[in-house]
Amino acid sequence: MPEPHPVFADPGFETRHGVLARGYGHREDPDDPSAVLAMPLVLHIPKAEPPAPSALLEAAAVATVALCLDPRVGAGEDGAAGEWQDAFLAWNDARIRKVSRRARGAHWRAAQDVDGVTVDRDGAQARALVPGPVGRLDPRIARLQIGGTDLPHDDPGDVPDGVPVLWLNAALGMTVGKAAAQVGHASMLLAGALDVDSARAWAATGFRCAVRDADRDRWAELVVGAAEGTGVPVRDAGFTEVEPGSMTVIATVS
Repeated sequence: MPEPHPVFADPGFETRHGVLARGYGHREDPDDPSAVLAMPLVLHIPKAEPPAPSALLEAAAVATVALCLDPRVGAGEDGAAGEWQDAFLAWNDARIRKVSRRARGAHWRAAQDVDGVTVDRDGAQARALVPGPVGRLDPRIARLQIGGTDLPHDDPGDVPDGVPVLWLNAALGMTVGKAAAQVGHASMLLAGALDVDSARAWAATGFRCAVRDADRDRWAELVVGAAEGTGVPVRDAGFTEVEPGSMTVIATVS
């Protein structure tokens, strides 16, 4: 088993993992829509050389779970709250909403100065930002477009052995932006479903995972497996693109 990355080898990892393990949605949304909490996901989509969507979605999934287990969302050795802890816990106690936006050029570079975690997977980059109220977004993020995330379909090939797979429900025809939010949900739910030692081992790989489309036959098998406890499903609230309660992603570990 590889040695844990120093970021995830600290004694507070178990506590941070425990937050994910207990789940989310413990309180209702605020009455004021602008006070609803969401995690912004920024997808780097250059115009000249756009990334492969499978790699971009993997980057989004990894960035999300890496932020959720980052030492800054927990308490330090002195017991003081990390700089991101209050914002993260408030969001995790709600409905873990995520909103994907695209960026390129100077706007992508500016997004690096907003608190969060950037991940590069095979040249595709995504940044998960510290959650906050949707009505009080940093101006550098608020100016980014939510639409325009469609990319040509790619064929990423076989899944490497031992790598968790985040299976997308291909029948839903989700945009890349929507799918990024869904695989972000899946990665943090998968981390919470693992025991703490397995979560540490996954962290040691840099949360390596694969994102693949599941056709109708494979999806039907995955749904049965999820019902039997061999997969972690994501059910969407249906605010955008899909019907409420749609199962969008199923995460599996070989």
